[in-house]
Amino acid sequence: MLHKRHIQAIKQMVGEENCYDDKAHLVAYCYDATRERYEPDAVVFPRNEQDVSAVLAYCNDQKIPVIPRGAGSGFTGGALPVQRGIVLALEKHFNRILEIDEKNLIARVQPGVVNKAFQEAVEAKGLFYPPDPASQEYSTLGGNVSENAGGMRAAKYGITKDYVMALRAVLPNGDVIRAGKKTIKDVAGFNVAGILIASEGSLAVITEITLKLIAKPKLTRSAMGVFADIESAMNAVYKSMASGITPVAMEFLDNLSICAVEERFHKGLPTQAGAILITQVDGDLPEQLDFQLEVLQECFKANGCVEFKIAQTDDEAADLWFARRNVSQSITIYGKKKLNEDITVPRSALPELLKRIGILSKEYGFKIPCFGHTGDGNVHVNVMVSDPNDAQSMQRGYACIEEIFKIAIELEGTLSGEHGIGLSKAPFMRLAFSEAEMNLFANIKKAFDPNNILNPGKMGLDMK
Repeated sequence: MLHKRHIQAIKQMVGEENCYDDKAHLVAYCYDATRERYEPDAVVFPRNEQDVSAVLAYCNDQKIPVIPRGAGSGFTGGALPVQRGIVLALEKHFNRILEIDEKNLIARVQPGVVNKAFQEAVEAKGLFYPPDPASQEYSTLGGNVSENAGGMRAAKYGITKDYVMALRAVLPNGDVIRAGKKTIKDVAGFNVAGILIASEGSLAVITEITLKLIAKPKLTRSAMGVFADIESAMNAVYKSMASGITPVAMEFLDNLSICAVEERFHKGLPTQAGAILITQVDGDLPEQLDFQLEVLQECFKANGCVEFKIAQTDDEAADLWFARRNVSQSITIYGKKKLNEDITVPRSALPELLKRIGILSKEYGFKIPCFGHTGDGNVHVNVMVSDPNDAQSMQRGYACIEEIFKIAIELEGTLSGEHGIGLSKAPFMRLAFSEAEMNLFANIKKAFDPNNILNPGKMGLDMK
């Protein structure tokens, strides 16, 4: 437990109304989307960058853990105070859009701005910020940067790192740095911003983000392809992406996912299908969209598509996307505990990946519904455990997950495409990285945070 003198010292820095150690606040900030619980010693709401600097300098001197937190919507425990300390909550005072620069197509924001609110603000000016994680309604841009979030539009437009131009951040000793510039070109110095992206709050606390914007496409069209088996659908994905057409999104649901959504919502989905692909194209002219859909239909049909449906209205498009947007909640019909991972492989490896996951499902006796962003090779794999209180079942479930990670690495993929490593995937880092690589990560951590106060216990970077 943190001594009361430390709480009082921090209250003097940020004000009584911005530092709490009562039970209500400790419980409210003890969990994230994993539902694992670790109570902090205090919750601090810094008012500005000066507060962040002062709190970090004090905690660094006193060796007090600091856990930066946005909306707490992460799936890997990245915002959990596993070694107690203080949660530095940025959603209260760091939630302003500072500037939308239409001349230079950039925006400056604070890390607590919600993704969807930012998208709406820039679209009101005819501009576009593409990264659209499933949590966009509540996840913050600071959290998106810290996890390098993706989304359905990543197939065409990329992920968060592709839009970060500069960051302001506070180092653990309280020093304030600026990494990157608002210029399109910048090769002066090391790419510190690139190191901070996806660092999960373990190197510095981000206080300002400069983001690239693009012009918003005027038109979009959506379509769905139905396939008899999942291998045909996966072949259609990578062959479509190599056709010269780059769809905005290329999402898939396997048969288990289709059946779960249909059982829950009765949308008339093809429950006999092995898989469905849902895609979207965009552009400024109707003929551009027609051409793209024509090419995609040809690719789908050449790879086993038995039905290709193009949405003719906005309502029809919304119906097509309904299944994808609601699949995560629907698959809970298969078990009370969902071991959800977001492995990513090269697109050409998708057929082999899904085939081998099907084999594991039979070997371990779990239903493993799969869905996700196959346009960029990112698959959400869900090992469904019927009884989370059954220790043997949970042990088998985690063993199955480890086998899935091994397959992804063998296929030259990665442990995570967008959820990050955090706490839950930290034990598997050495499956994916060599001793030399892990030592390099640890040395980078030590250079930024020699006292290991920032988000300790995450990413497998604990310094002994």
